[in-house]
Amino acid sequence: MIDNILGDIYAIITAICWSSAVILFDISSKKFNALQLNVFKNLIGVLGFIVTIIVFAIPSPIFLINELIILFISGILGILIADLFFLESLKRLGSGLSAVVSTIYTPSIFIISFLLYQETVGSQAYFGGLLVVVGIIISSIKVPNNVTTNNLYFGITFGILAQILTAYSILIVKPIMQENSIIYIALYRFGIGLLTSVIVCTLKYGFLSTYINFKNGFKNKTVLLGSILGTYLSVIFWLAGYKYTLAGRAAIYNQLSTIFIILMARIILKEDLSMKKIIGVVLSIIGAFIVSMTH
Repeated sequence: MIDNILGDIYAIITAICWSSAVILFDISSKKFNALQLNVFKNLIGVLGFIVTIIVFAIPSPIFLINELIILFISGILGILIADLFFLESLKRLGSGLSAVVSTIYTPSIFIISFLLYQETVGSQAYFGGLLVVVGIIISSIKVPNNVTTNNLYFGITFGILAQILTAYSILIVKPIMQENSIIYIALYRFGIGLLTSVIVCTLKYGFLSTYINFKNGFKNKTVLLGSILGTYLSVIFWLAGYKYTLAGRAAIYNQLSTIFIILMARIILKEDLSMKKIIGVVLSIIGAFIVSMTH
């Protein structure tokens, strides 16, 4: 019971960290393309995990061969490909419309977790999850005038693929998380993602351009803070959420990141909070509360 509560809390903190990072990544996408941004954020994540392991003297686990293979697959699918697709989708659609596409994440978790582990979260949690998704769609669905038809179609396609791959990549490592430190699991996944994304970036843009990208990333406070929040902190809490609670519950709480984006945009950026957004926020909060009341 206590573990489930902790898992819920970790999943909500994930949503807060990730929503902050999405706004920062949206701003950063004007100066970095998706591949360059992916490489830099992965580097920040890997450095953060290594520092955490050293500071807290976390002992290294001994992974089995099949577990290493699963971590490798998870890193390729979830860090290299899915994150690249997400950032490309974000650049084409913007944070508002991207949030609508991201609602495919929760049903993807429900379906994949059932197929892999026959895991279900109960009808009450499904209903709460539906309210969260509906609230997000009501709050965010609006195609900006500056989004072309080409960007709309490709952005939606990239966004859907990103969410499905992300869901699958995290669920296949869930059994490994039960017996091992989530920091090492994060390090392995993002280490693989970093290595492969650096190789791809170097082949496409050259070594010098990749090196300059790293230098510019460290100089850019927006992308640096977004990487810390979105790749280091949110990943730790994201994995912890899936370790300590049911995948379906964690996914619903994670999906609240969109609502946090709307609220932060109002508080920090002074954006208008329309009646449509208010209704969407209220529905999502009610949905999250319903989920929290299930056991």
